[in-house]
Amino acid sequence: MNQNRVLVVDDEPDIRQLIGDILLDEGHQVETADSVAAARLAVPAFKPDLILLDVWLPDGDGVALLQEWQAHGSGVPVVMISGHGTIETAVSALKLGAYDFLEKPVSLAKLLTTVQRGFEHAALKRENQGLRARVAPPPPIGGSTAMQILRTQLERAAHADAPLLIRGETGTGKEALARYVHGHGPRAAAPFAHFAAATMAGERGVAALFGRETAHGEEAGAIAQAANGTLYVDEIASLDASTQARLASAIAARQYVPEGGQKPRPFPARVIVSSTRPLEQELQAGILREDLYFQLNVLSVHVPALRERPEDISALLGVQLEQVAQRDSLPPRTLSGAAIERLRRHPWPGNLRELRNLVQRLLIIGGDGEIDLDEIEDALGIIAPNPGKPAGDFLLDLSLPLRDARDRFERAYLMRQLRLCRGSVSRLASISGMERTHLYRKLKDLGVDPKALDASE
Repeated sequence: MNQNRVLVVDDEPDIRQLIGDILLDEGHQVETADSVAAARLAVPAFKPDLILLDVWLPDGDGVALLQEWQAHGSGVPVVMISGHGTIETAVSALKLGAYDFLEKPVSLAKLLTTVQRGFEHAALKRENQGLRARVAPPPPIGGSTAMQILRTQLERAAHADAPLLIRGETGTGKEALARYVHGHGPRAAAPFAHFAAATMAGERGVAALFGRETAHGEEAGAIAQAANGTLYVDEIASLDASTQARLASAIAARQYVPEGGQKPRPFPARVIVSSTRPLEQELQAGILREDLYFQLNVLSVHVPALRERPEDISALLGVQLEQVAQRDSLPPRTLSGAAIERLRRHPWPGNLRELRNLVQRLLIIGGDGEIDLDEIEDALGIIAPNPGKPAGDFLLDLSLPLRDARDRFERAYLMRQLRLCRGSVSRLASISGMERTHLYRKLKDLGVDPKALDASE
């Protein structure tokens, strides 16, 4: 029999027992929890392969708990359980990373199908991660002198084992370069663990980086997840002072102690960090510790911004047009000479991230055939409007309360995108990155009627 482990988190004893009995009959191992606190303790102790999580719990919000697990990178599929009044919340949780949701009263057939697919999804994800670990990432694209220098530096860094600092503006692809170094070095077959320092603070950040030991078990942090591979810390200067001191000590001693633990653990991973901020200024301002700075600044590379290498724009656009079309099953398109020249002159404040978003928008909302200059101008008008000037009927008023300013921006953004999508809500969902049900509700709340918009504007 299949011995997958399922954690059932619900405050109703009858539901916990019913679901537990069904899954036990199917040959699964089952553990139950009736609250957020109990679920937090059960996960590291039981190590479930799948979690069934109620939306509302007596001591907290199931969706918030889902986000907490997602932030720690647990990788365990979570299926939300919702009553009639919480279905919209459960659907919104799908956007936050939930695998699926079940509606109360839980259907036996739906339960078994969803659980089995969740196990298969997790197995496929593990298989894909293993394949990615064995396939070396491609080198960064570009024939400019700056990129030739960068590739040479990265190749040399890949064969070293010292800490590496990657500097560059936001959107320049620093994580991809860290993965390139990892994938071309002697640690390529080992894990690559990503820790986003800017999104982790205080005790939560310490536990996510160093792990946590409790009486009920251990929760692995990013250092443990990296094992003999690479620990990548994004935005290193965003770590608070105490975490910086702890990391500096761990790197120097090549060992660390998990939160709540007593016994030191080996720290064999290579460390790669990145920063969009000038670390020398952070050092002078007392934001970055001196000992950590000198430990990490052994090898350092600078990633040039797109505006510094306009000769690479054509090649980057060509690769992105091909990749996005294949990935999203969209008609392939090419750029006219005038369109390429216009994009070479664009300042690209969002760098590679902006370029990828532009390509996706052009392929989703555009037609077939060549992309001309007018289409580029329309698209750039959305991505990079002139500061202080209106975009359509919208001008940001900074004197408004935050909620009113946000609602006004969202309404103007969605109306403009709808016009470009010719009223297609499905296209708008793809562009905005919103789940369609949530998007319909948002449009209704903001008083936007897709059918009433003039698609010819």
